Amino acid sequence: MVGAGVAHLTVARDEFQAQVPAWVPVDEDLVVVGSGVVEIGLGAALVLAPPGRRRLVGGLLAAFFVAIFPGNVAQYVEGTDAFGLTSDRARLVRLLLQPLLVLWALWVGGWLRRGSARQDERP
Repeated sequence: MVGAGVAHLTVARDEFQAQVPAWVPVDEDLVVVGSGVVEIGLGAALVLAPPGRRRLVGGLLAAFFVAIFPGNVAQYVEGTDAFGLTSDRARLVRLLLQPLLVLWALWVGGWLRRGSARQDERP
C-alpha cells in the first residue's frame, strides 16, 4: 500500500490519472494525489497499528478498496489502457481480482478469522 501510494505521487502518476473515470467531478490529479496519500496512510497504519486497532485499519482498508472499485469498473467499461492493461480481457481479470483485495484487507484486520475475539473490545 505504501509503495502504491508513493507511485501515485511519483512515477505512475500519469497511469493513475488515466484510471480516474470521466464522470468524477474532481480534477484527476487531485484524485490521484488524494488517493495516494490515503494509501500511504493506510499502509503505514496497517504496519504500525497495535493489535487493538488492526480491526479498524483492516475495515478502513477494505472500505478504500470498495471506494475505488468504480474506477476499475470504468476502466473496463471505457476501455482505458493503463498499467499494461491493454485489452478488455486484462481489464476484466483485474476487475475480478479487486474483491480479493477487499477480502485480504478484512482478513488482515481480523474480520474473517473464525473464533477470534475482537481485540479492540478488550480492556
